[in-house]
Amino acid sequence: MQLKIMPKKKRLSAGRAPLMLFLCQMISALEVPLDPKLLEDLVQPPTITQQSPKDYIIDPRENIVIQCEAKGKPPPSFSWTRNGTHFDIDKDPLVTMKPGSGTLTINIMSEGKAETYEGVYQCTARNERGAAISNNIVIRPSRSPLWTKEKLEPITLRNGQSLVLPCRPPVGLPPPIIFWMDNSFQRLPQSERVSQGLNGDLYFSNVLPEDTREDYICYARFNHTQTIQQKQPISVKVISVDELNDTIAANLSDTEFYGAKSHRQRPPTFLTPDGNTSRKEELRGNVLSLECIAEGLPTPIIYWIKEDGTLPVNRTFYRNFKKTLQIVQVTEADSGNYQCIAKNSLGAIHHTISVTVKAAPYWIIAPQNLVLSPEEDGTLICRANGNPKPRISWLSNGVPIEIAPDDPSRKIDGDTIIFSKVQERSSAVYQCNASNEYGYLLANAFVNVLAEPPRILTSANTLYQVIANRPALLDCAFFGSPLPVIEWFKDAKGSALREDIYVLHENGTLEIPVAQKDSTGTYTCVARNKLGMAKNDVHLEIKDPTRIIKQPEYAVVQRGSTVSFECKVKHDHTLIPTVTWLKDHGELPNDGRFTVDKDYLVVADVNDDDGGTYTCVANTTLDNVSASAVLSVVAPTPTPAPIYDVPNPPFDLELTDQLDRSVQLSWTPGDDNNSPITKFIIEYEDAMHEPGLWHHQAEVPGTQTTAQLKLSPYVNYSFRVMAENNLGRSLPSEASEQYLTKAAEPDKNPTAVEGLGSEPDNLVITWKPLNGFESNGPGLQYKVSWRQKDGDDEWTSVVVANVSKYIVSGTPTFVPYLIKVQALNDAGFAPEPAAVMGHSGEDLPMVAPGNVHVNVVNSTLAEVHWDPVPLKSIRGHLQGYRIYYWKTQSSLTRNRRHIEKKILTFQGSKTHGMLPGLEPFSHYTLNVRVVNGKGEGPASPDKVFNTPEGVPSAPSSLKIVNPTLDSLTLEWEPPSHPNGILTEYTLKYQPINSTHELGPLVDLKIPANKTRWILKNLNISTRYKFYFYAQTAAGSGSQITEEAITTVDEGKLAGILPPDVGAGKAMASRQVDIATQGWFIGLMCAVALLILILLIVCFIRRNKGGKYPVKEKEDAHADPEIQPMKEDDGTFGEYSDAEDHKPLKKGSRTPSDRTVKKEDSDDSLVDYGEGVNGQFNEDGSFIGQYSGKKEKEPAEGNESSEAPSPVNAMNSFV
Repeated sequence: MQLKIMPKKKRLSAGRAPLMLFLCQMISALEVPLDPKLLEDLVQPPTITQQSPKDYIIDPRENIVIQCEAKGKPPPSFSWTRNGTHFDIDKDPLVTMKPGSGTLTINIMSEGKAETYEGVYQCTARNERGAAISNNIVIRPSRSPLWTKEKLEPITLRNGQSLVLPCRPPVGLPPPIIFWMDNSFQRLPQSERVSQGLNGDLYFSNVLPEDTREDYICYARFNHTQTIQQKQPISVKVISVDELNDTIAANLSDTEFYGAKSHRQRPPTFLTPDGNTSRKEELRGNVLSLECIAEGLPTPIIYWIKEDGTLPVNRTFYRNFKKTLQIVQVTEADSGNYQCIAKNSLGAIHHTISVTVKAAPYWIIAPQNLVLSPEEDGTLICRANGNPKPRISWLSNGVPIEIAPDDPSRKIDGDTIIFSKVQERSSAVYQCNASNEYGYLLANAFVNVLAEPPRILTSANTLYQVIANRPALLDCAFFGSPLPVIEWFKDAKGSALREDIYVLHENGTLEIPVAQKDSTGTYTCVARNKLGMAKNDVHLEIKDPTRIIKQPEYAVVQRGSTVSFECKVKHDHTLIPTVTWLKDHGELPNDGRFTVDKDYLVVADVNDDDGGTYTCVANTTLDNVSASAVLSVVAPTPTPAPIYDVPNPPFDLELTDQLDRSVQLSWTPGDDNNSPITKFIIEYEDAMHEPGLWHHQAEVPGTQTTAQLKLSPYVNYSFRVMAENNLGRSLPSEASEQYLTKAAEPDKNPTAVEGLGSEPDNLVITWKPLNGFESNGPGLQYKVSWRQKDGDDEWTSVVVANVSKYIVSGTPTFVPYLIKVQALNDAGFAPEPAAVMGHSGEDLPMVAPGNVHVNVVNSTLAEVHWDPVPLKSIRGHLQGYRIYYWKTQSSLTRNRRHIEKKILTFQGSKTHGMLPGLEPFSHYTLNVRVVNGKGEGPASPDKVFNTPEGVPSAPSSLKIVNPTLDSLTLEWEPPSHPNGILTEYTLKYQPINSTHELGPLVDLKIPANKTRWILKNLNISTRYKFYFYAQTAAGSGSQITEEAITTVDEGKLAGILPPDVGAGKAMASRQVDIATQGWFIGLMCAVALLILILLIVCFIRRNKGGKYPVKEKEDAHADPEIQPMKEDDGTFGEYSDAEDHKPLKKGSRTPSDRTVKKEDSDDSLVDYGEGVNGQFNEDGSFIGQYSGKKEKEPAEGNESSEAPSPVNAMNSFV
């Protein structure tokens, strides 16, 4: 047995409750261990280890055994008192004491009576160090007396009345258990109406005829003597109203008959307890039972409440159909008023029970044994509570301390004894007695004064084997007085093990909370006190856990087939596992169909009884694991096609060969799901710098299950593996254990090092810092160094924190510098970095470009030349030259307008550039400036130049008004951009005949100052096309076109319509006499014929035919786009513009020879009046309208109007 000197631990983290139970044995705290070697020369006062209960009820038919066991060194002797006086067992031949024990045996079976030995007994165990005493043991024989003889009269009562059948059993020891049965020993049924009270009586809230019987028997069972006593049977007869009236008729007048109602309903009243209030007292820790039984009709229901609080949820129970309320483990807080309420449909009644909870003494602090060395101090504390408050008294070696021998080292202070500078003679056994009117407590606690050097009781060189990642507990049972100090060492190292990694329990046990492989070794326990030192070596081996890496899988098989379950076990190579298969948590059937072969369980010729749960259990001497799978047996079905899918995730990741810059990772592949694994992808997570982010580490072929991985310093690695086949990639495996690599100096320096000034007198050095993964260790910093390139200055250096910028102030403007940025951490510096060149801050250029001159190339383009500025005056990186130019005024109008400056920048060191997009015949001013990274320098002196004349734009507008029989008036507006001085206008026009052929072109010059012109001597009712443009000395500008016709000679409406905005055409009408047209006469005949046919066939056939006679026009114009009438549906075809017949566009230029080509001006038939605007005159002649068409400049697109269909005109006529 080990010495448990102190019950507490120096440190015990949360979650180690089982460990605490293992380590802390409170019962044996502070006792001298009974180690055989230790007991040879170590004394100990007596300690009572076993005794009979305080209230000891014995069976008078058996011998009386009163127990008293104790231990001590030397072994204690025993004596007894009876009723406060010495009990001399040698004088009573019936009393014997067990050898080496204080247990008494009183032989009353041969002779004597148990009543003779009733009394209060107390045992004393004594040796040279003191005396311990037992509790007062009260001996009483059990009693089971008979019921007194009594004559019980039959009970007759009316249906619905209440009834109480008394039991009143004889008083026994202990009290009997009461129950009601009939003559057949069958328990009587109970309900809300009929129930047994706590006193044993049987209560009827109201009786019914079926309650009539002659064998209501109360039984009392005395458990101690295993006897049952029976009361005389009680006869009960319940009579109905009819029976009662028959009885009354024979003896009374008719006026006393009962009514037809069988019984009278009434509100509840209580059968027990009596009155409105009552009191109940109970002791702390007992069961509080409160009872209320009511009578009434209908049968009342009972409810319970606590007036000044709520009933405790987990300790409250209702018995006997809620007529009894029980509260277990009652405490003082349960005191108060409890109310029971009886309720039926006619009313309610309540009773209040005032509950007081008293308490026999109970321990707050029980005294504990003290082992002290000479001259030490100590205390014995005896603290108890109860209601009323218990009285504390002390005894020494069984004698009241007031009359015990005096001890100068002892001082009594109420419930505490204080010891100061004890000596060996101070050894004694002290008893503390706490008592009140409800009971007492007695506790022994010895004070043992010893002077002993440390002794280690754990066997030397004990080997402990522990599974990795589990707690390891290394024992060091010890003893010594004074109490030794315990230290642990590993592998003979000079420093004791620290408590931040290990847990040192105060009983000497060393706990390694999570044992790892590196925990293996020899551990030395050293115990020291002022009298000496002792040590002991134990050995610890850490074993790999046993794991099932391939578990059996759920299987559904057909009857008659064979199924196999795989259970692949991985274990420590020094442990030998045993693999056992179970079925439904029991042994496998003793059947030859079940075979176990290495990692497999095979079941052949499967039948329905084979279905169930199969469990693989792998056991070693240190651990065990299990895995289960369910087998379902089904009827045979067609074999399904195999399922192809991505692989299952790998599992069982393990890290081995852990070095500073590498580690080996191994894993077990998951199921390939019928598609071979082609490769494994390994990813890592850096939990220190980028937790939750996974990076690609490596890839290995699908046949490989290990990989040697290169690592970086100071990274907390976790790895995961994914498998890939032709169908895709699996889910990631579970993450491996973490592996933190050691810190090292950085392998690389920051990149993107630059030196640029933000001000003329500084140098801003920037770089891309290393990330956490690249830092290789804690304390990442940067050494920034710089010096002027063109000079002999030494390097200037500064170490900065983990930033990305450093500003050097007080530098000269735009001077080249050499710059270096080197990384460093707590482990050292990165390799020497290469120097890069930068420049200090720029300033604005000081000099403007000189010798600026301009060469005008044409009216819209000029070339500018300048001399470069000196490089030193630029004071920065040359970005280029910038030309500012603006038009000051027009050479034509001389009017000043808002000056809008334009800018052109020429990159690099160019000394000339072109200015495009100038306006002809204009005055321009320009200057040139040099540009660097800071901005622009001063401007060169302004340079003025002029652009020559250019050709004008087209006239702004052209209108033809006031048409007459032989004249047309033209009005226009000058060009918006004359681009010079206008010299004249040119007007060209030509007639268009009825077949759209162009006539001869007439060319007419008009003075530049004119904006109106009348053309005379034109043909009557003739269409003309006009071309109009302006001229300067540089040449002719763009032309504008228009069309119009002269009026008809009959004075009818004719003129010029405004141009069509959408299509850019101006349509003109012409007179057509359709009554004389051959196609019209043919059409009329066709219509008449059609009507005649329709009348003949009585509208059965619809019109499906009729051709539109436009043959003449189709032949005349040869227009392939004119569609014939469709014979299949009786509709007319539509005309559309052909590409070859599009009208002239507004603003189109004439050829260079100023002639108009015929094919450019031909119009198709659609330009004429067979459209929606056509109508008939009073004489039946058709009046169409003709619109002139404007030509557009090519830049404006080829828009045209689609010709209206002649079908509309025909439909209007019909």
